[in-house]
Amino acid sequence: MECKTRGIVLRTVKYGDSKIIVDFLTREEGRISVVCKVSSSKHSGVRRQYFQPMTVLDIRYVRNPRQSLGTIKEAHIAMPYTSLYTDGAKMSITFFIAEFLHYTTRDLHTDAPLYDFIEQSMAWLDTSDRGVANFHLMFMIRMSLFLGFLPDMDTFREGALFDLREGIFCLSAPLHPDILNAEDAKKMQILMRMTPSNLHLFPLSRNERNRIIDITLLYYHLHIPQFGDMKTLEVLREL
Repeated sequence: MECKTRGIVLRTVKYGDSKIIVDFLTREEGRISVVCKVSSSKHSGVRRQYFQPMTVLDIRYVRNPRQSLGTIKEAHIAMPYTSLYTDGAKMSITFFIAEFLHYTTRDLHTDAPLYDFIEQSMAWLDTSDRGVANFHLMFMIRMSLFLGFLPDMDTFREGALFDLREGIFCLSAPLHPDILNAEDAKKMQILMRMTPSNLHLFPLSRNERNRIIDITLLYYHLHIPQFGDMKTLEVLREL
């Protein structure tokens, strides 16, 4: 069956001499994996350059119910970027987000609001020149809303701890070890205040930013059992 959809490239794997397997997050179909014959020439085949992480493509592909992989017949850039692959900081964040989504959307079916959130977020990152270093922090915590474990800010109190399993702030420690002390819980509260319009108002040091990354990834590891180790994390730590 032939299908048309809009999708975000998450990962590619070489498949023979002239083919790649592409993992997409699509608006209409959720996660799909397809085989594509690629070319370096703009005059033949689908161009290899189209499959950079987080590229948004309109694709036409054939889906076979008896096979796990579809086959791309046509692909076109749907949302051209101007700076994601030329600005060093943005490129590091983009590759991190792609790997992050590879793990967090692995079993995802159709979720148009989540897809729209991701696409709009990447469009903001591409065009913004303020607060970029904090983008991935805001992105990760806001995505937890769509996955069902957004921290409950109604429970926040000064000096509170944060229960990572329940996603709530509390004044006394629960009977398990997955909890943030008051200092780190305050970082979670700061994280929840971030929006695209105010990212530049949080002048975090590199150490503070890296601590928030670690806290947020721990939170995801607890709520998504198959969440893997982030290979792109070390490059991001240098921002």
